Amino acid sequence: MSGFETLVDLFEQTIEKHPNNPLFGVKKGGSYKWTSYQEFGQKVDACRGALAVRGVEKGDTVAIIADNSVEWAVSAYATYGLGAAFCPMYTVQMPKDWKFILDDSDAKVVMVANEKIYEQVKELAIETVTSIIFFEGDTQHPDYFQNVLVDGAANPTPSTHPKPDDIATFIYTSGTTGNPKGVRLSHKNLTSNVQGVAEVFPIDQSEVSLSFLPWAHSFGQTVELHMLMSRGASMGLAENVSTIIANLAEVRPTILMSVPRIFNRIYDGVQKKMEQEGGIKKVLFDMAINNAVSAREQREKSGKVGFMTKVKGDVLDNLVFSKVRARFGGRLKFAVSGGAALSPEVARFIDNLNIQVYEGYGLTETSPIVSANIPGHVKIGSVGLPLPGVKVTIRDVDGYPSGTGEVCVNGPNVMLGYHKLPEATAEVLDDDHTFHTGDLGRIDDDGFLWILGRIKEQYKLENGKYVVPSPIEEQLKLSPFINQMMLDGANKPYNVALIVVDEESLSDWLKDNNIPREGALTNEKVRALYADEIKRFGNSMKSYELPKSFVLIDQEFTPENDMLTPSLKVKRRIVLQSYGKMLEELYN
Repeated sequence: MSGFETLVDLFEQTIEKHPNNPLFGVKKGGSYKWTSYQEFGQKVDACRGALAVRGVEKGDTVAIIADNSVEWAVSAYATYGLGAAFCPMYTVQMPKDWKFILDDSDAKVVMVANEKIYEQVKELAIETVTSIIFFEGDTQHPDYFQNVLVDGAANPTPSTHPKPDDIATFIYTSGTTGNPKGVRLSHKNLTSNVQGVAEVFPIDQSEVSLSFLPWAHSFGQTVELHMLMSRGASMGLAENVSTIIANLAEVRPTILMSVPRIFNRIYDGVQKKMEQEGGIKKVLFDMAINNAVSAREQREKSGKVGFMTKVKGDVLDNLVFSKVRARFGGRLKFAVSGGAALSPEVARFIDNLNIQVYEGYGLTETSPIVSANIPGHVKIGSVGLPLPGVKVTIRDVDGYPSGTGEVCVNGPNVMLGYHKLPEATAEVLDDDHTFHTGDLGRIDDDGFLWILGRIKEQYKLENGKYVVPSPIEEQLKLSPFINQMMLDGANKPYNVALIVVDEESLSDWLKDNNIPREGALTNEKVRALYADEIKRFGNSMKSYELPKSFVLIDQEFTPENDMLTPSLKVKRRIVLQSYGKMLEELYN
């Protein structure tokens, strides 16, 4: 494929080169039905005409509130083709967030998932919005998407070819500490990142992914939607988060773009299944894992695997790991993890199954990929090497030795700035357009980047020790009994934790130990179980990092109760408003 500087170029070139390739698969009537690149192109052309009829012009904003769908992608590429900016939101966001973003982005047209959201958006009464279009609902309604496409097909509208520095999208940050900020990303920001990833990953038109990462998030949008489309590859859309394992077997992906939460579920699921089955299956599984660990150690030490280890590995892979991989469709070659830190223990476990996991790092403001582990260059626990054309530097931070500090990024992927927030932009962008990420990290002698946590999240204990909570939380969440957790201890003598129990694992344990569910969260034996789990999974942590006491709760953090952002980051401030007193009492 020749070079492309805008998403419109990307779209036109890939439709021309791969017209008959399957692009999007959607499950209908019990099986996946696929839309070709050519069919997708025709829908984009019709949608572009429809948006033009509704007054969308160069410089306008088209917003969307919907989960991944063919309609989502059609709306996005139709918007780019009019020189307008696309502004995605999540269906799980609160209406107050929709209102803020629609107001802030000056949205003109809003595409929504269904009639319910259509009515909710109408009630928000956004002054700039002139049209709302829904994907599912009354098929006779003039604002029903398919009817809108018919109007658009009758109004052929040629593509506008934006300049590389024109805005392609506003992606609003999660807003863990206040209102979300609109990140202005240009066509060049996104296409440079697409091409940088394609340069270091061997991805071609034969690849198939199972799409469940929201395209409203920069990781899913750039690395999956735009990048796979640029290669002529295919994406099967997951029905929902709860059906991912079943959909993996149906779509049979070769590549998986995911966040650590999904890998943690795979890790937990396989471990639980082996424990339940026991017997010879468990013996063979443990033998296969131990052999895989030996193989990796040999490879790291001498660059090659011993003959007997390799032979044994091939036999055990056929007997054990191939059957585990079959649950994921049997064709999975590699997975890319981003969005948050992946536990090295989980990464090694997935790697042991002979599925390569490449962890990367990025932010919305960097379009998003800054660095990644890539074939032939992997260090588990690191976030890899900077992408071609991207420069990473470390700025000193008080309390840390030289060489450990704030990760700063310069390159064509760095955002234009925050929408309508010049002061906030100036705080994070230097005159030479270097972006201050707010993340703590270091670069090793081989050029690999290691992320240690968010600087803003770090706090100091009474004894002067610094704590960065998120890596500790991710490690402790590997316990099958811990669903979610939040660490706290700022200016206190030690850390404490709020732990959301894993209901399934705890219920099984209670049954085995003849303890009633009612009152279980304050039961001494249950608390002893959780204290042991913290010791077991926190054995690689410094003693002052682990919580000395904890509160057990059974209410999950969710976007709906405003304790998680749509990208599933904990809103610490909101959680403390609800549970701060309970945590404070642990010091008494």
